[in-house]
Amino acid sequence: MSDILILAEPFRALFYAPYYLAEARGAFTRQGLEVRMEMAGTTTLAAEAVFSGKADVAWSGPMRVMQHRAEDPASPLTAFCAVIMRDPFLIVGHAPREGFHLAELSGFRLGLVTEVPTPVWCLADAVARAGGQKIKDRAKGTMAENMVSLAEGRLDAIQVFEPFAAEAEDAGGAVWYAQAEAGLMAYSSLYATETTLTDRREQMRGMVRALAETLAWLNAAAPAEVAPLLAPYFPETSPEVLGRSVARYQEVGLWNDGPRFPRAAFDALGTAMLRAKTLPHLPDFAICVDEAVVEEALA
Repeated sequence: MSDILILAEPFRALFYAPYYLAEARGAFTRQGLEVRMEMAGTTTLAAEAVFSGKADVAWSGPMRVMQHRAEDPASPLTAFCAVIMRDPFLIVGHAPREGFHLAELSGFRLGLVTEVPTPVWCLADAVARAGGQKIKDRAKGTMAENMVSLAEGRLDAIQVFEPFAAEAEDAGGAVWYAQAEAGLMAYSSLYATETTLTDRREQMRGMVRALAETLAWLNAAAPAEVAPLLAPYFPETSPEVLGRSVARYQEVGLWNDGPRFPRAAFDALGTAMLRAKTLPHLPDFAICVDEAVVEEALA
C-alpha cells in the first residue's frame, strides 16, 4: 500500500478554499502526510474514483453519501470531517435592490445553476420556507453564460458562487441574497470507503487535523493574507477579486469552525433533498458520517 494519499478534487471552486489552503500552507505535510490532489472533473467522477480505488479520499457534498446510503444502507461510502456547512451560492441581481425578500424570487427572470444540483435544491427549499412559489430556471445556461445574460438585461437575477458574484458587482450588478443566510447546510466534507477509513486510520486522522488547523486559520485570517495563497489555484482571477470573494464568504460564516459534523446541517440538507424528491428517505446520520475518526483526531 502506497503512503501517498490520492485526494480527488471534484472541480475547481473558490468555496473549496480550505482544501487548497491545507496544501498551500503545508498543513498536510505537518501531519506527516503526502497528499496528491487529482482533478476528477465532476462530483460523480470523484465518487467513482473513490469506489474504484483510483483515489483514497475525495471531497464533495455529503448528498452523495446520503443518496448511496438511502439506496443501500450497506454502501461503503462514508463522510467525515465537515468543512463547508453553509451554502456558498449567491443570488445576484442586475442592479441593487433594497428590501429584497426571498419569496419574491419566483417572480423574476432567474438563471439557476446547471452545473451541479445541490444549490438549486437548497434555494428551492429556502424559498418555500419563506412562503414563495416554485422557482424556475429561465435560462438553462452555465454560470458564465448567465453572467452575460444578466449584463445584457435578459435575466433579472442569477445564481452563482464566488468569484462570479464579485465580478458581477464590478459590472454593475449586486448581491441580493447569500444562500448561507438560510442557516446550516451540509455542503462539503471528506469522504472515503469504510475500508480506507479503517485501514488508513492514522492518515485519515491526519487529514482531519490538517483541515482543523486550516479552518481555524482561515476563519481568523485577513482576506489579504488568504488571497495570495489561493492565487495559484485561480490564475485567471485578480488578487483584488479573490480578496473580496474571501471576505464575503468569511462574513457569511461559510467555512465551518472545526471538523465536527453538525447534525443540524445534515438534517437541513436531507430536508431540501426530500423536498426536491432526490432522496427516498433520510438515512441515519450514524451510517453516513464517521464522527469517531474526528474525535480520535482531536483527542
